[in-house]
Amino acid sequence: MSPPRGGARPRAGRKRGSNVYGEPTRPVRVPLSLYPGIQQLLDRLKIVRGALPHFGEVAFPETGHQSLSIPLFLSRVPAGFPSPADDYVEKRLDLNEHLIDHPAATFFVRVKGHSMEGAAIHDGDLLVVDRAIEPSHGRIVLAVVNGELTVKRLAFRDGHAWLEPENPAYRPLQLTEGLDCDIWGVVKHVIHAV
Repeated sequence: MSPPRGGARPRAGRKRGSNVYGEPTRPVRVPLSLYPGIQQLLDRLKIVRGALPHFGEVAFPETGHQSLSIPLFLSRVPAGFPSPADDYVEKRLDLNEHLIDHPAATFFVRVKGHSMEGAAIHDGDLLVVDRAIEPSHGRIVLAVVNGELTVKRLAFRDGHAWLEPENPAYRPLQLTEGLDCDIWGVVKHVIHAV
């Protein structure tokens, strides 16, 4: 009689935790129409995971999130704050509508370092990065240079591309042929505590 097929077999398959993540995995079924987008997201996450020790924290916006609306007051506030009475409320505001234009191409990353302080980007700030925006002269971009994430202003001058800091204590970096550099996206917003 031949041994039964299928089911668990002793010492069969990969050892637990032997994958690149060092932890157990689970198969997930997805509709075929969603597979390309999910694979792209997983590829981005795999690349970003390798950069985590350099930059601290990377996250992607949740899709299908429940809206969190907050009161938007009609009057502007030069100094002080209007009465929180309902008469002043113009409408409700969902920050996702204002911070994220392209949800599938947007991710968040936390800044480490002081090279962009002149652009009001400080150590620990949260950047909203949009990969759907074309990097152009003067834009602040998130780049991977020789395998490390960096945030700098993109500049084109004298026929060359540069990544320029906004702090005189740091030097600009010319993007030459021998340099491994990839622009990951354009910084759309900076979120920091005051």
